[in-house]
Amino acid sequence: MERNPIFEMPANEYNNKLAEALKQIPEIQQPEWSLFVKSGVAKKRPSQEVDFWHKRAASILRQIYIHKTVGVNRLKTRYGSRQNRGMRPEKFKRGSGKIIRTILQQAEKAGLLEKKNEPKKRAGRSITEKGKELLENIKFDNNHKITKSIFPKTAKEATEVQSVEELNITDKIE
Repeated sequence: MERNPIFEMPANEYNNKLAEALKQIPEIQQPEWSLFVKSGVAKKRPSQEVDFWHKRAASILRQIYIHKTVGVNRLKTRYGSRQNRGMRPEKFKRGSGKIIRTILQQAEKAGLLEKKNEPKKRAGRSITEKGKELLENIKFDNNHKITKSIFPKTAKEATEVQSVEELNITDKIE
């Protein structure tokens, strides 16, 4: 069975790699207004991150891949956060719909997403074959391996590990 990087890799590592791939697509560009808007009502300031737009787009595409068909309201809830209301208890507020809608429209224009609105089924956007191919072709790093723990779990593993060199530890032990 072929390994799927979407489920195998940690989400932040995968999203960073996908964001780099999305920078190569001319339809997905950060609008000028996005530098001045907050990513939700609960935020105090706009995002200062350089690659915010592409990272958010990568995260949205990953969410749509995992959940099949997703609408703007579900994504607003996904990217919402707690609002600090001073002395009153914090309250959950949904994220910015304009940012999410614009990213979805850009991805749809690039051919990565398509609208679904069938009766008695969930309406929203889903991944096209082109989008699926892009998401699944993100490659693993050579550094990203599922490795054995340094500490043996069973007596048999303890007898197999005989020296520090077998553990591939590069730091000196003093």
